[in-house]
Amino acid sequence: MKRVIFLLLVLAGISVAANAQQNKMPTPDEIAKKNVDDLDKRLKLNDTQKSVIYRFTFNQAKEQADLVKRQQAGNSREEDVDKFYKLQNETSKSIRNVLKGEQQTEYDKVIEERLSGKSAKNKSKKKKKGDEPEVEGDIKGLLSAPPLVPQKQ
Repeated sequence: MKRVIFLLLVLAGISVAANAQQNKMPTPDEIAKKNVDDLDKRLKLNDTQKSVIYRFTFNQAKEQADLVKRQQAGNSREEDVDKFYKLQNETSKSIRNVLKGEQQTEYDKVIEERLSGKSAKNKSKKKKKGDEPEVEGDIKGLLSAPPLVPQKQ
């Protein structure tokens, strides 16, 4: 659950940062198209899957844009934050339900890469002499820890 929330926050942050240089916010349509294109490259989506995923991501982007506008106007409420995260979780679950076997596995990898900050661009960069080694990691640190079991003494 936390993984999905973080993934969608990263996606939103990346899209905002990429367009911040242009001083304009991307439209929900632009966000949805980019997300579908990115997923299509990795997951080999069929036309029906593209259409359904586009609808999910468009609706999410539209509602989140409204929440961001409300926050920028100073009219945000506490429940808006909850709604923002809930939208991300629901969208991710819905996308996962549209995917078939191997696509779901690859989607999980996409999420993990986004959460760890890796991308196809970062992987293709060659290390230069003197660069520090890249730390490999996964999302296990973001998952909740197992409950502590009292030890017998």
